[in-house]
Amino acid sequence: MAAIKESSTQQANKQLTELLCPVSYVMNKIGGHWKPIILYQLMSGKKRYSELKRAIPSVTEKMLIQHLKQLQEDKLVIRTTEQVMPPVVTYELSESGARLTPVLTAMAQWARQEHGRSA
Repeated sequence: MAAIKESSTQQANKQLTELLCPVSYVMNKIGGHWKPIILYQLMSGKKRYSELKRAIPSVTEKMLIQHLKQLQEDKLVIRTTEQVMPPVVTYELSESGARLTPVLTAMAQWARQEHGRSA
């Protein structure tokens, strides 16, 4: 990912939009294709990287790693490393990430209803 200058006009507009529109704020944090899916998988509890990869087989390793890092930076996911050999790394929802559970559940319910209508 290319770095974005903090002082760019685009960055300033994005920050202003986030302040004025709560949906823009949410989409900045969980937008895109993979982030909501990763968060949805973590709703059931801690998972290792390999478990997430198995649960989301169509995601590439690069995208999974990249989005896990972004979710950590946004404090929605906690990464824990156990100091054993080999190291065990797990991911889980943070308190803030867990507060997205009703949102993600509502999205899943909506998808089931809509999918049923189009079948």
